[in-house]
Amino acid sequence: MSKTLQGLILRCIGGFYYVEAADAVYTCRARGAFRKQGITPVAGDRVVITAQESGEGTLQEILERRNVLVRPPVANVDLLVLVASICEPVTNTLILDKMLAVAEYKGITPLVVVNKSDLQDPTPLMEVYQRAGLECFAVSTQDLPSLEPLRRRLSGCVSVFTGNSGVGKSSIINGLDPSLVLETGEISHKLGRGRHTTRTASLYRLADGYLVDTPGFSSLDLEMLESIDKESLPDCFREFEPYLGQCRFTGCAHYREPGCAVRQAVEAGVISASRYDSYVSMYESVKDKKEWEKA
Repeated sequence: MSKTLQGLILRCIGGFYYVEAADAVYTCRARGAFRKQGITPVAGDRVVITAQESGEGTLQEILERRNVLVRPPVANVDLLVLVASICEPVTNTLILDKMLAVAEYKGITPLVVVNKSDLQDPTPLMEVYQRAGLECFAVSTQDLPSLEPLRRRLSGCVSVFTGNSGVGKSSIINGLDPSLVLETGEISHKLGRGRHTTRTASLYRLADGYLVDTPGFSSLDLEMLESIDKESLPDCFREFEPYLGQCRFTGCAHYREPGCAVRQAVEAGVISASRYDSYVSMYESVKDKKEWEKA
């Protein structure tokens, strides 16, 4: 006897979709209609399934997505957790700002987590992003209580961790839930990650929410920046918002124009110079791009 349920895709492997619904996980196949419509189900999709008592099912419908990323392939992300390091290695703020821009563009709430606070004062880096209106957390995996505010913030959310290699993402996740890293490591081994990389993404329980684990765990799809047009880029820097529309010229790019309210805010120290420099670098990469090149 079958029943219709709403659920959440936890992972997609070899044409099978593992859907959490009604306190169980069903192994589902997708209807052929999705292929005909050019729709690919991904981890994080909220779906309607027809479930059998055997634990198998059929994916009938993908509910409306709030957002979707290509790499990692995941939908309905609540939080993008950008892990930075205050030392060893020192975080490249341009890369961090690019990832923040992608989050803002996709409608995903970004969190900045500054790791290794036991080795060096994280305040200068945190102040840059707090001034921009972003949530920041200073943590140390040598001081597990420092992870508690982050754990509370992740509760109930679907979160993607990203950051440069060596900043301590895995150590932070291990500190949040030691069993989770062990489990994902075992899954990764079974899937043959390493020499034979799979592009699947998986959701795992973390802090009453979900963590997205992916082979591209350390990277975000920065190619997404190529689809952000120059008119939309200022909206990806939330600290610019009070000054948009206040410039001398309509359609100001906040680049080299005189009378630019954003540039005046930078000169006054209200907007961080490093954040503005990142904006300029990103603007220069897209300002001459034609519409057909963004497709």
